[in-house]
Amino acid sequence: MDKTKDTEKKLDHSELKEPFSYRKLFISTFLISAFTVGGGFVLIPLMKAKFVDEYGWLKENEALDLVSIAQSAPGVMAANSSIIMGYRMGGFLGSVTALLATILPPLITLTIISFFYDAFASNPYVRMFLKGMQCGVTAILIKVVFDLVVKQVKKKLALPLLVMAGTFIASVVFKINIMQIIAVDAIIGLFLMRDPQYD
Repeated sequence: MDKTKDTEKKLDHSELKEPFSYRKLFISTFLISAFTVGGGFVLIPLMKAKFVDEYGWLKENEALDLVSIAQSAPGVMAANSSIIMGYRMGGFLGSVTALLATILPPLITLTIISFFYDAFASNPYVRMFLKGMQCGVTAILIKVVFDLVVKQVKKKLALPLLVMAGTFIASVVFKINIMQIIAVDAIIGLFLMRDPQYD
């Protein structure tokens, strides 16, 4: 099948803010991965900002659904998200493109660091650089959570807010295993959030 036709099946071009291209997908994902510090969850708000808000290649609800699937699947969160989002945006080639763009920056960085580990480990400027990036990542994650809460408050639906609050309390206060929390949240969604109002 022609790659262009395959991509057109995945995306509704009438709603795109930017025309889709594999080159743009690779560069965007590569840069996001290169500046992501703090794990796969940090990648999600950056991908949302780029592919949902700026390019319009994904819808917000769709992106959240894909992230949920990626999170529940075995493997590295960042790689899973790239594979499934890339496939949604550009088919099989999009999936491969996004995955390569995600794994190349850490591969290059870790290769360099492995050769100069002693110099990096003892360098105070590197430590300050990483601390500054961690602070920025924290702010990004807080913004994503805030946006989600505001969105649910505007819908005036109590159940999603209760799920958010319950998940936070279970994790922070009671230190319940995150996989158990996700399983409970999934069951709640399956049985109590089927109504279209929760979309």
